[in-house]
Amino acid sequence: MATFKELINSNKPVVVDFFAEWCGPCKTMKPILENVKSDLGDSASIIKVDVDKNPSAAQAYKIQGVPTLIIFKHGKPVWRQSGVVQADQLKSVIKKYL
Repeated sequence: MATFKELINSNKPVVVDFFAEWCGPCKTMKPILENVKSDLGDSASIIKVDVDKNPSAAQAYKIQGVPTLIIFKHGKPVWRQSGVVQADQLKSVIKKYL
């Protein structure tokens, strides 16, 4: 299984959804991310990171609220937003990095 660093060090944009099981807005993001994934297919990756199970990843990226989405390109964060992001907005941001 690839490490987090290997996953985000990609030529294509990688959307990382930092979430928690107990978080209501995180549950709202799930169908939005599925919609984005079905529209963009393999041109971008989407990874979900549970902050309760992966506190070191959350700490490394200074995640203070969930959901927080970070888009990585070549291993570097290029965009970040906390809270629910609508599908159209997320798709337009991802397309900038394709």
